[in-house]
Amino acid sequence: MQETIEYSDLDDALRRCGATWNAAQAHGLLCGRLCLPGGASVRETVRQWLATVQDGVVAGSAECAALLESASTTMLRQLAERQSQFAPLLPADPCTVVLRTEALSHWCEGFLHGLVSGKQAPAVRARLAAQPLADIIRDMLEITRAAVDEQADEETNEEAYVELVEYIRVAAQLAYEELAEFRPAGSEFAADVLHSRQQ
Repeated sequence: MQETIEYSDLDDALRRCGATWNAAQAHGLLCGRLCLPGGASVRETVRQWLATVQDGVVAGSAECAALLESASTTMLRQLAERQSQFAPLLPADPCTVVLRTEALSHWCEGFLHGLVSGKQAPAVRARLAAQPLADIIRDMLEITRAAVDEQADEETNEEAYVELVEYIRVAAQLAYEELAEFRPAGSEFAADVLHSRQQ
């Protein structure tokens, strides 16, 4: 299975098979769910994510599944091994800053949905309401409404976009670390999942 995937490959595959999730939303959803699986194992969390994203697909499900599996394997490795190259899955630079900003807002939508949906223990709710997670959630909620400043020049909008992407990259990793104690199996299980997929 390939190590990484391109945003356009996954997004096109999801569109072809009739999925209601785009690539950015799906990737953000997985990241949020991996931060806080809600009592499920990492393996079960990934299975549930695959089922959610592929719910209602009408064609090309095998292609979608393969690309989604690749995305999940890469993210598991990056988060579990604390790799600095973790990044939200977003369109490449040749796409306009408008499209990339829209995808970034979708990624944050998926992340927040994965992070705060479902039943949570009181201790988890308290942690999510405390710093720094409360700020991260609030900031990502703001980014879901992000739009390009039509009055600003292209360079200014590019700089703002790059800053937002870097913030999201670091914030997602921080959320993963902050919630480590609530994950039942922790990073050792994640590493075990990765090992089993490589065999």
